[in-house]
Amino acid sequence: MENKHVKPTSIEGVYTRRPIIIKDRSRAVHPHITSASYFHHHTDEINLVESYADPQLEEALLSSMKIDLPEVNPPKKARRKKSKPSESSPWSAKRKLVTAMLSILLVGFSIGGWYGARIIGEIDKVFHGNIFSDASALFSQATLKGQDQGRVNILVAGDSADDPGHGGADLTDSIMVVSIDTQNHTGFMLSIPRDLWVNIPGLQSYQKINAANTVTNFNTSGYPSGGMGQLEQVVETDLGIPIDYYALVNYGAFKDAVDAVGGITIDIQSSDPRGIYDAYTNLKLPNGEDYLNGQEALNLARARGDDAAGDISYGFQNTDFTRTENQREMVVAIVKKADTLGVLTNPIRVNQLFGALSNNLKTDLNFQDVLALTDLIKTVNLSSLGSYTYSYSSANPLLVSYKDPGSGESALIPAAGIGNYGQLQEYYQQLTSSNPVIKEGASVELLNGSDVVGLAKQEETTLRSKGVDNVSIADANNEYPGTMIIDNSGGKDPSTKQLLEQLFPGSVVTSNSSSLEAGEAQGYTTSFVVVLGKNLDNTQNLN
Repeated sequence: MENKHVKPTSIEGVYTRRPIIIKDRSRAVHPHITSASYFHHHTDEINLVESYADPQLEEALLSSMKIDLPEVNPPKKARRKKSKPSESSPWSAKRKLVTAMLSILLVGFSIGGWYGARIIGEIDKVFHGNIFSDASALFSQATLKGQDQGRVNILVAGDSADDPGHGGADLTDSIMVVSIDTQNHTGFMLSIPRDLWVNIPGLQSYQKINAANTVTNFNTSGYPSGGMGQLEQVVETDLGIPIDYYALVNYGAFKDAVDAVGGITIDIQSSDPRGIYDAYTNLKLPNGEDYLNGQEALNLARARGDDAAGDISYGFQNTDFTRTENQREMVVAIVKKADTLGVLTNPIRVNQLFGALSNNLKTDLNFQDVLALTDLIKTVNLSSLGSYTYSYSSANPLLVSYKDPGSGESALIPAAGIGNYGQLQEYYQQLTSSNPVIKEGASVELLNGSDVVGLAKQEETTLRSKGVDNVSIADANNEYPGTMIIDNSGGKDPSTKQLLEQLFPGSVVTSNSSSLEAGEAQGYTTSFVVVLGKNLDNTQNLN
């Protein structure tokens, strides 16, 4: 019986490994397209050609073109065995990423070539590439700067360049460092207050750190050119944070990125039972989990509790510090939502996301760096990503308020004084150290209650050599036969407590104790107070 073939609808370059059913408008079937072949229409003939397509790409492309692959046994044929990479091998992970990226492009073209071309265009616009460098990046493996040293740091800053009516649009009102431990697969975000008073070389004066980005003529070896290079230099020099890459994002990125992933959920925990209200942006959110669309996310990114025309805001206890905390939470929420949705397998979502980036992002990361960074971020548990800033309103703040006598500007300076960034540098070391004592960052007051002059100074040196950097000394009001450790930490610094017990044999009490030694600790806000007694021999090597 003669087979009746219906001409397939305009389908070209479709790769298959099995018999396939082609659905055209009349739903006729062509049963004779065989394994490991592709077909195209030329006049009234079907030409079969051998090929070696990736089956994952095949599935994605055929699915998008409404081509069914029935489960049938392929014809038996002698085939040479190929070694299969282990699923846990680096190449296996890289192959999955390459396959996913190629699938995006191919499926995009099959839906309508515009999407695939648009995605490529957005990638090149953001990451300084072209079609050839994109292809090279997909089939090569990059090592990120800092990766060999075990940590990659990215300086992220936000400006208002998307708002032409905004005064000071080039000021980076949001600054944070995203730090990833490449060995332990952990990470944290550290916000840098925009009002931190620093010396900006390009402006030849002390200014708020958010003005560094305005130095557009900055050009110093070892740093990117322009304002972000100036900001990078200040962060490295003053705060002691090595920077590997930068990303300058305008606030519109929050709106576009959140819309691209279909909205995000964040958890508002305000001290005000009503939640938060920002009069300037007219944003009102109750405490608890809140769903945000793009515009609401943009409003929250900008909100810091400013009053407007007599309208009173609430819920922003620490103003700009509350704002940066919300921004850090939204960054994590966007990344989590993108991963949950599987954005990289949805060409429309990918187009929206890259569109958001290309319109709102400047960076010195290239496409190959981004692929490597994507692989790295996948190894980090985002739920345990740390979120920090320099303390301002705590009992032992790192920053205090300041008003410049010349300009009258209100700013923040280190608690140790203008230009004294030692404690801020120690805080970064605390966040990145593997030493549990350093990570706790506990503060210790040493009171000399012995009859040995200079004993407290000697023990301060010992403590610092063990990783306790926040140490101060004074004389006790009285002399004591034994040493006592007064614990004010509330159990938060167990490693430091253990170290003190090893170095200073004696009893451990809390400040509520009725002992005379505990009375010496009254008025001190440090984590621990150590009253050094006569039982300590200053000639003993306590190291």
